[in-house]
Amino acid sequence: MALHLETPLLESRPLSLASDCSIWLKMEALQPPGSFKIRGVGAACEHHARNGKRRFVSSSGGNAGMAVAYAGRQLSIPVSVFVPETTTERAKALIRQEGAEVIVHGAAWDEANARALASADAETAFIHPFDDPLLWAGHATMIDEVVKADLAFDAVVLSVGGGGLLSGVAEGLERNGLRDIPIVTAETEGTASYLASVKAGELVELPSISGVATSLGARKVCKRAFEISQIRPVECVVVSDQSAVDACTRFLDDHRVLVEPACGAALAIAYEHADQLLRFERVLMIVCGGATTTVERLQAWQAV
Repeated sequence: MALHLETPLLESRPLSLASDCSIWLKMEALQPPGSFKIRGVGAACEHHARNGKRRFVSSSGGNAGMAVAYAGRQLSIPVSVFVPETTTERAKALIRQEGAEVIVHGAAWDEANARALASADAETAFIHPFDDPLLWAGHATMIDEVVKADLAFDAVVLSVGGGGLLSGVAEGLERNGLRDIPIVTAETEGTASYLASVKAGELVELPSISGVATSLGARKVCKRAFEISQIRPVECVVVSDQSAVDACTRFLDDHRVLVEPACGAALAIAYEHADQLLRFERVLMIVCGGATTTVERLQAWQAV
């Protein structure tokens, strides 16, 4: 049995009215660890467990770390998650809540990742937060579910951080004969590494990232995500931090579900950038989730 749930697929009346098209929500925020990450992470962890690995190591102070910790607990395999010093106490507490060891190292994810890799041995599986074909194949199952539900859609909207979700959705579209369906990507102004690569026509790395959407904070997307922009229709949209936060608040009011600003970036396209969706009739929006946000943090961001 898979470690992820088959999540609800809901038509959103509020977002449909805001964007003047039919918006359907794939509610990945309702996964047990709080985000879509468990689809790919769960698939990778199960693969490595079948192949005899006896420990999982990851490098993520957010959703991927929580997903690995959850998968390890479900599979009775110990987990160590390496996180940078910027990781919030809430995120560390949520990872520990799943029974995983949390090791703080380095000022940024790159340093935590290097230490995580160095800690691995022959019996250890390293679970990358976003750059692994095992993850993409797992994430693709969300598209399988939508197709099985017999929903016809003419665009997909999703947020891009490192590009794992994008790579998985593209794989899901491909294997269901939907490779010509456009993908509309959302990033915040301080995290727009995907747009930078698409504009440059090559994979580029941002000198730094900034803003509230920390789950989108990869300075460079994975190679596969960039390749997808070169071979299929992808449209990039960048929103402000304020738009992402406002979208989280509106979504909480509209659907009684709290998501983080990284997810709010995608929702903001329907709420505030509906012109990007005018040519579509029925849009599939991936509500990717995020467990580290609280109502208190959301209110604090709004007050800035």
